[in-house]
Amino acid sequence: MGKVYLVGAGPGDPELLTLKAFHLLQRAPVVLHDRLVDGRILDLVPGQKVYVGKEEGESEKQEAIHRLLLSYARRYPFVVRLKGGDPMVFGRGGEEALFLLRHGIPVEVVPGVSSVLSPGLPLTHRGLAHGFAAVSGVLEGGGYPDLSPFAQAPTLVVLMGVKRRVWIAQELLRLGRVPEEPTLFVERATTPKERRIPARLGEVAQGKVAVEAPALWILGEVVRVLEEAPRETEALLRR
Repeated sequence: MGKVYLVGAGPGDPELLTLKAFHLLQRAPVVLHDRLVDGRILDLVPGQKVYVGKEEGESEKQEAIHRLLLSYARRYPFVVRLKGGDPMVFGRGGEEALFLLRHGIPVEVVPGVSSVLSPGLPLTHRGLAHGFAAVSGVLEGGGYPDLSPFAQAPTLVVLMGVKRRVWIAQELLRLGRVPEEPTLFVERATTPKERRIPARLGEVAQGKVAVEAPALWILGEVVRVLEEAPRETEALLRR
């Protein structure tokens, strides 16, 4: 039985790979990778690459991925399962690890930089946000999430929520957040195609904000912190 490494590819930039992830990719006889793993990272893999990505609503493919992992683990000394971000943050890494362990396959998790952190914003900031929450905009089978446990988080990060952004914004307003709240969408963070779209929550609820997936959505006063930094720097230079 070979060992399976559940490896985080990070948000996109290959230089954000951990050293352990890089070395495993260089040595792996086979790498099973997701749809959102950056092509520049896949270029680092000299071994066999197997695409096992899923589109939204294709969660039934997960069982097939489990079986593929088991099959390759029985044929090779070790296998890399490569996931965007961190394998244990909305990556279904826990499900894959449990399946493999139940079949006698050893598993090791190699953490990656979660896309939650990719914009470089302070999700916590003294005087503004003493904590944050991260939520998926879509549930297993395409269901809508219950946002009430997260609605009052000082900073809220929404992943996989672009297609439902209007509904999510309207629901958050209904649950007590305010239309004037600053938010920020970050498309394809840490890649050459990164784009940042600032917006008020109320504007998103009215369908006035155009965004393309994949994108991360951050809500809260922390969005202002680095926006104001250039003005603060200018003020200091004038003194």
